[in-house]
Amino acid sequence: MAMPAAEIEALIKAALPNAEVHIDDLAGDANHYRAHVTSSAFAGKSRVQQHKLVYEALGARMGGELHALQLVTAVPT
Repeated sequence: MAMPAAEIEALIKAALPNAEVHIDDLAGDANHYRAHVTSSAFAGKSRVQQHKLVYEALGARMGGELHALQLVTAVPT
Protein backbone atom coordinates (compact mmCIF):
# COMPACT_ATOMS: atom_id res chain seq x y z
CA MET A 1 0.00 0.00 0.00
CA ALA A 2 1.54 3.30 -1.08
CA MET A 3 1.49 6.59 0.79
CA PRO A 4 1.24 9.92 -1.05
CA ALA A 5 4.06 12.43 -0.51
CA ALA A 6 1.52 15.10 0.45
CA GLU A 7 0.33 12.93 3.34
CA ILE A 8 3.89 12.47 4.62
CA GLU A 9 4.40 16.21 4.48
CA ALA A 10 1.11 16.90 6.27
CA LEU A 11 1.91 14.46 9.10
CA ILE A 12 5.35 15.98 9.64
CA LYS A 13 3.98 19.53 9.60
CA ALA A 14 1.22 18.56 12.04
CA ALA A 15 3.86 17.40 14.54
CA LEU A 16 6.40 20.12 13.71
CA PRO A 17 4.24 23.11 12.67
CA ASN A 18 7.14 25.42 11.81
CA ALA A 19 8.93 22.80 9.70
CA GLU A 20 9.93 23.29 6.10
CA VAL A 21 9.43 19.92 4.38
CA HIS A 22 10.47 18.76 0.92
CA ILE A 23 9.66 15.22 -0.20
CA ASP A 24 11.30 13.41 -3.13
CA ASP A 25 9.93 10.13 -4.51
CA LEU A 26 13.16 8.23 -5.10
CA ALA A 27 11.80 5.31 -7.10
CA GLY A 28 8.57 6.70 -8.55
CA ASP A 29 6.60 4.07 -6.65
CA ALA A 30 5.21 6.13 -3.73
CA ASN A 31 7.05 3.79 -1.36
CA HIS A 32 10.63 5.08 -1.31
CA TYR A 33 11.04 8.71 -0.31
CA ARG A 34 13.62 11.22 0.82
CA ALA A 35 12.41 13.89 3.21
CA HIS A 36 14.35 17.10 3.84
CA VAL A 37 13.00 18.58 7.08
CA THR A 38 14.19 21.87 8.54
CA SER A 39 12.78 22.87 11.92
CA SER A 40 13.74 24.98 14.91
CA ALA A 41 12.46 22.07 17.03
CA PHE A 42 15.71 20.29 16.11
CA ALA A 43 17.89 22.91 17.82
CA GLY A 44 20.17 21.36 20.44
CA LYS A 45 19.18 17.82 19.45
CA SER A 46 21.41 15.11 18.02
CA ARG A 47 20.75 13.84 14.51
CA VAL A 48 19.23 10.67 16.01
CA GLN A 49 16.87 12.74 18.18
CA GLN A 50 15.88 14.84 15.15
CA HIS A 51 15.08 11.74 13.12
CA LYS A 52 13.13 10.27 16.03
CA LEU A 53 10.87 13.36 16.06
CA VAL A 54 10.10 12.84 12.38
CA TYR A 55 9.49 9.10 12.77
CA GLU A 56 7.18 9.79 15.73
CA ALA A 57 5.19 12.14 13.50
CA LEU A 58 4.68 9.30 11.01
CA GLY A 59 3.75 6.81 13.71
CA ALA A 60 2.67 3.32 12.68
CA ARG A 61 2.65 4.26 9.00
CA MET A 62 6.44 3.90 8.95
CA GLY A 63 7.21 0.34 7.89
CA GLY A 64 3.59 -0.18 6.84
CA GLU A 65 2.07 2.22 4.33
CA LEU A 66 5.43 3.94 4.08
CA HIS A 67 8.07 1.38 3.15
CA ALA A 68 11.26 3.48 3.15
CA LEU A 69 12.13 7.02 4.15
CA GLN A 70 15.56 8.56 3.88
CA LEU A 71 15.82 11.57 6.19
CA VAL A 72 17.85 14.74 6.00
CA THR A 73 17.21 17.05 8.95
CA ALA A 74 18.51 20.52 9.72
CA VAL A 75 18.06 23.51 12.01
CA PRO A 76 17.20 26.77 10.20
CA THR A 77 20.07 29.24 9.93
